[in-house]
Formats: sequence, structure tokens, C-alpha cells
Amino acid sequence: MQINVTRSSMPPYEEYCEEIKTLWDSHWITNMGEKHQMLQTQLEKYLDVDNVALYTNGHLALEGALAALNMKKGGEIITTPFTFASTTHAIVRLGFTPVFCDINEADYTINADKIEELITEKTVAILPVHVYGNICDVDKIEKIANKYGLKVIYDAAHAFGESYMGKGVASFGDMSMFSFHATKVYNTIEGGALCFNNEEYKQVLNDMKNFGIRGQESCMYVGGNAKMNEFQAAMGICNLRHIDSWIEDRKRVYLRYIKNLSGVKGVKLPLIQENLKSNFAYFPVVFDSYKYSRDDIYDKLKEAGINSRKYFYPLTSDFECYSECGYSDCHDLSVARIIAKNVLTLPIYPELSDETIDRICDIILN
Repeated sequence: MQINVTRSSMPPYEEYCEEIKTLWDSHWITNMGEKHQMLQTQLEKYLDVDNVALYTNGHLALEGALAALNMKKGGEIITTPFTFASTTHAIVRLGFTPVFCDINEADYTINADKIEELITEKTVAILPVHVYGNICDVDKIEKIANKYGLKVIYDAAHAFGESYMGKGVASFGDMSMFSFHATKVYNTIEGGALCFNNEEYKQVLNDMKNFGIRGQESCMYVGGNAKMNEFQAAMGICNLRHIDSWIEDRKRVYLRYIKNLSGVKGVKLPLIQENLKSNFAYFPVVFDSYKYSRDDIYDKLKEAGINSRKYFYPLTSDFECYSECGYSDCHDLSVARIIAKNVLTLPIYPELSDETIDRICDIILN
């Protein structure tokens, strides 16, 4: 049996069938129907944020944020190269220029101490990424943004349900984007959301994800189609009932790895940040001068039917579509390059057994 790096969490079959039963009565399966509205309300409460806009996926949600904030096209957005392709692609697809900032060695998030030196007259925003469930230095980023009048959009795809200093992660910055992809801690099959506290963004976001249409005879924007459908929303409603227990199960897996791999020279394990309520989204291990390389361990695990992931490798700035533009060499990304070359995320999901975790650790150690 193959062990994957993650596994989609799903409610009991009967529970989902019961949730979608009313859709056969209404025949309303898209266009922000009853399930969509219900999930939106539930997420606003769960994430402790004033407003949630639901999307068919996280990438289109991120593009929606960049469009709705009405920033000068062609402007520069400071971000991290240590992220999934979606983050950088959204910036470029919306007509902005990514400016890559190095990351922290401790938690792999953007190095807030290096942001200010990258700001120019062309800078319009900062787009930091919460990585593996680690939270960016939100306090320092807020001070920098206020000083220079910049927007802040967080890619919070890895941070669902987390809180920092008792405050929901979704409430930081101008907007936070969550991915509800099947591989995430919380999923709506596919899906995503934007969270924000400023009410003025609500109408424009809803308009733009529905072709810019406002009413049967009015089209306000050149929008697209990014609406979450009712089957996705129903899955989200079901999964939200179970999310807290699933996060507890992920914590068990996390602690088992820590127990097995602690104190091993050359093996750097993840640490939970101070004042953070974690969701235990990923278990990244950095192999630094270990007796085997990251790639050796990746291959050995794969031979045993265990799929780990080189996450994130390569840096997005090194993608073929960007390296020719000179993005790779603009600034010092030395820490990001070292981590990308040596990091491996190990399998973590609620149903992963202690026996399987022990077997994974035995392969790494022996």
C-alpha cells in the first residue's frame, strides 16, 4: 500500500449524502446558493473574521485579492520564492512584478528584517506566505506596510484555523487567502477563500468572481468566473464539523515524529512558534550535513512505497518561466536556496498510524 505525503480528509459517506440531499429538491447547484451562504457564515465564525468570500480554488482567490485592491499595474510586490507556484503566478498574471525576499532560517517564512531594503517607488504591496503552518512576523510586516502605505495580502494556504496571540490568522493584513484544496488540513474538494475585515471589499469581490455582473442588466467589472459550487460548499460544511478532531490527530502524528527523530545530528525538525495555536499542517525535515542527503532519503522512502515531497523545491524564482527574466539573481536568496535544497516533508494526515510513522523514521535513521 502506497503512503502519500497527505491524504484528503473526508466526512462519513452518509453525512455528505445527507448534506447534499436538498440540492435534488432545489436544483440550485451553483451561483452562491444556500450551501454557499451557509458555509460562508460558518467560516466567518470559525476563522474569527468579519468577511469571507468563497472561491472555486485558492489561486483564483489570490488573483481576486490582487485585482480588488486596485493597485497600480506594473507595480512591484515583495514576496517569497519559498512557496508554491500559485503565489508567484498570481502576481505575474495580474500584471505585477515579483520582488523576491529571502526567508528566515528558523521558520522558513519571509525575513521581515529584509523587506524594507527592497521597497522602491514602484512597490505597491507585500505578499508574505505562512509556511507549513508557521506564521510570518505579522507585527513587523504591519509596521512596514503602514510606514510606506503598502497593501498586505497573506497567502495563508497552510494556516487554516490557526491563531496567533489569541487572534485568528485570517484577520491579519488587508486580506488573507486560504486554499481548500483536497490536500490541505481543511478541504472543500477544491476551493478557497479570501478573508478581510474591511466591508468595502465585499461587493467588488463578489462582483468580480461572477464576471463583474451586478444584477441582470449591470456589469461593473471585467470579471471572471471563480464561484464555489454547492457540492464543494456542502463538503466544506461537513468537514468543518470534524476539523478540530482532525487537527488533534495531526498533532499526534507530529509528536510521534518528534519523539522518534529528536536529537539526531544533521536532522532539523520543525518547532511550533511561540503564541501560535498550530494546525500541524506539514512535517518538514531539513537534512543539514546528515549522513544521507535529502535526495537519498527521498529515494529510499519511495522504494518502500512512501511518498515524501521536496516542498518547496525548486524556488519559484528558479522556474524556467521566471529565471530567464532575471528574477533569480536580483537579491540574496541564500537561506531560501539552502532550505529548498535540503528540505523534505514527511507524510502527515489524521489516519496515519504510529506503526507507519515508526517505519518511516526507521528508514531515515537506518
